[in-house]
Amino acid sequence: MWAQQVAFWIIAVAMGLSAIGVVRSRNVVHAALFLVVVLAGSAAIYILLLAEFVAWVQVLVYIGAIVVLFLFGIMLTRAPMRDDAGKLDNDQRLASGVVSLFLFGVLTVFLIDAFSDQKIRFTDSLVAQGSARAVGSDIFHQYVIPFEVVSMLLLAALVGAVVLARRD
Repeated sequence: MWAQQVAFWIIAVAMGLSAIGVVRSRNVVHAALFLVVVLAGSAAIYILLLAEFVAWVQVLVYIGAIVVLFLFGIMLTRAPMRDDAGKLDNDQRLASGVVSLFLFGVLTVFLIDAFSDQKIRFTDSLVAQGSARAVGSDIFHQYVIPFEVVSMLLLAALVGAVVLARRD
């Protein structure tokens, strides 16, 4: 169990630093690559939780599709790749930092209060919930309408990017 905790904290620190890199990066492509690290870290955490199917879906859908869609949207719309003059920045850094620290504190207090004395025990029934059969059954029986709505939303985003990039 100790090795899993060490692995979790290494992954969590890498995800946190990459999330800061997404926000702080002045180059949009570098921000997208930092986002890949964050999404890969969440897939690694799913593997630590013995939900291998969800981890591979995370890799295929989010890293493989969403980030590629994001990069295609950047390239098709010919958005500025970097902020050289600082004109995309604003003066709300202090306010955003205060709000972020406040939100972090509130979430930490609530999570410690709710889950401080509980431990996750990996029983056979818990491992079965993360299997491909259980997740696929839930997606295609119980959550089929939200699944289709998300696919239509992604299709609309791709069509919108192509329409914006077209020059007539």
